[in-house]
Amino acid sequence: MLPLAIVASYLLGCVPFAVLVSRALQLPDPRQFGSGNPGATNMMRTGSRRAALLTLVGDAGKGAVAVGLARWLELEADVVVWCGLAAFLGHVFSVFLRFRGGKGVATAGGVLLAIDWRLGGAVIGVWLLAFLATRISSAGALSAALAAPLLAWALDAPRTLLLAALAMSAVLVLRHRSNIRKLIDGSEGRTA
Repeated sequence: MLPLAIVASYLLGCVPFAVLVSRALQLPDPRQFGSGNPGATNMMRTGSRRAALLTLVGDAGKGAVAVGLARWLELEADVVVWCGLAAFLGHVFSVFLRFRGGKGVATAGGVLLAIDWRLGGAVIGVWLLAFLATRISSAGALSAALAAPLLAWALDAPRTLLLAALAMSAVLVLRHRSNIRKLIDGSEGRTA
């Protein structure tokens, strides 16, 4: 059951909501403009808040659904966490997009919120505070990514969840390398 649950969670995470939403709403493919990233922030660049919101809900939802399905199947708590991590990795390394998926911020938020609402809520709160303070999406994402393992530790999360939070944090930071350079040189764009 474990390999099947992990593979199913990964494939669920691979579903590229930004691409599907852009096709459904007859918008440009998000991989062809802006950052080239198939995620909610880049979907905002289409000028369609609806497209961005649908993408955000879809990306966060698939992480939460992977966790929810694992729980529904009454899998062990550690396996539930690994299913969430698999969905996150599916988003970032989507087989449907030749392993060039999104950065994973919304999916990580959905996973953490579904596993432990306190941890997920705290991480989303850090993202929101950093974003409101800077009006820069990547500053919010990086702040949340760096805070996630610390918050997991502070909330005395199980070891598996702490390790998953560390793994997601590391991947998020790596996926935001170009944003980090822009933040350092002051060229990172702000959201209106």
